[in-house]
Amino acid sequence: MKRKIRVGVIFGGRSGEHEVSLRSGRAVIEAIDHEKYEVIPLAITKTGQWLSPAAAMDLLPRATTGLLSRGMGENREALTIVGDPSHSGLVAVGGEGERPVAALPVDVVFPVMHGTYGEDGTIQGLLEMANVPYVGCGVLASSCGMDKVAMKMLFREAGLPICKHLWFLRSEWERERAAVLRRVARELGFPCFVKPANLGSSVGISKATDRRTLADAIDLAARYDRKIIVEEGLDAREIECAVIGNDEPEASQPGEYIVHDKQGAFLDYTEKYNNTGHVEFVVPAPIPKSVAARIRRMSVTAFKAIDGTGLARVDFFLRRDTGELLINELNTSPGLTEVSGYPKLWAASGLSFQQVIDRLIQLALERHKDKSRNETSL
Repeated sequence: MKRKIRVGVIFGGRSGEHEVSLRSGRAVIEAIDHEKYEVIPLAITKTGQWLSPAAAMDLLPRATTGLLSRGMGENREALTIVGDPSHSGLVAVGGEGERPVAALPVDVVFPVMHGTYGEDGTIQGLLEMANVPYVGCGVLASSCGMDKVAMKMLFREAGLPICKHLWFLRSEWERERAAVLRRVARELGFPCFVKPANLGSSVGISKATDRRTLADAIDLAARYDRKIIVEEGLDAREIECAVIGNDEPEASQPGEYIVHDKQGAFLDYTEKYNNTGHVEFVVPAPIPKSVAARIRRMSVTAFKAIDGTGLARVDFFLRRDTGELLINELNTSPGLTEVSGYPKLWAASGLSFQQVIDRLIQLALERHKDKSRNETSL
C-alpha cells in the first residue's frame, strides 16, 4: 500500500486572529483527502506554546477529530519545529535539560495561520531553516504581504492603482497626537479608515467620520501594531479574487461582498465571521466581463509583485462614482473558514476545496524541490 503523505496542519498562534485560524484549521482538516494524506494537528496557543496533537484535537469539534488517525489522540508529547534540518520535521519538546529528539517526520507543513507570527514571514523563516516544505508564500512575500505600507509601495512600483493613504508610527501618535489628526484631516479628509498595518481579518479596523472618532480609531489600531495606516473613505464596491500557483499563477472568478446597509456598516470582523445576515458574498461578482478580466490580470500582477507562491486573495475597490478600479490589499494567508471567500471563489471557478488543498500541497512540494536546487556553499 502506498504511504500517505504526512501533513502537519498548524493553526492558532500568537495573534489577534487566533480564533479565525482555529476555524480555518478545522476547515482544512475536514476538507482534506484523508485517503491520500495523514494529518498531524499542530496547535499554537495565544502565548506561543506549541501543543501536543492530543491537546490540539481538544480545540477542534469531535466530528473533526474523528477524521484523524486514532493515534493522534494518544500523542501527548508537545511537538514543535526547530531550525535544524537534521531533525526532519517535528520534534518532541523534552523536559528540562533534555535534548529534543526527532518525533514525527513530516512531508509538508500547512500553516493555516493568520496575522502576526503566522503570515508575516516568521513561521515561514522557521520552516525554511528546518528545510521543511510548506504551503503558501515564502518569507519575503509573506512579510511584504503582511505590511500594508510595504505592500502598497510594491503595488505602486508594479503600476497598479491604489487609494490615497498615509501612515505613521505609534510613537509619533503618542508624541504628536494633534499634528497627526491635522495631517489626516488635511490629506485624506473624512470619512477614512484606520488600520493596524500588520494585521488582517478586519481586526483593529475602524471608520472615522470626524477628529474625535479618528482619535479613537487610532488608539484602537495602536493596540495591535506599532505602524498605523489610514486610507481614504471611498464609495466603492468590495471585490475579491483568489490566486493559486507558483511561477505561473492563476486567478479565480472575482466575487463581491455586499453589505446590506446597517446604518453605514462596513465589512468589519463581526460582519465577516459572525454570520449577522448583513453581508452576502456573491460569486461571480455582478460586473462586466471586461472588468472581471482586468481584476484577474491585476491579481496575478499583484501576486508576482510580492513574489508570491502558493496562494493569496487580492482585494479591490470598484468606485461607484467614477468606475475606477483600485487594488486595496493582498492577503497571503486568506481565511479558509466555512464563510471565507477564498474557497468559495475557487468553488465557483470549478475547483472544490479538497482540490484546492491538494493543489496547494503539490505546489509546496514543487517549490521546495525547486529551491533545493540552490547552492548554499561556494
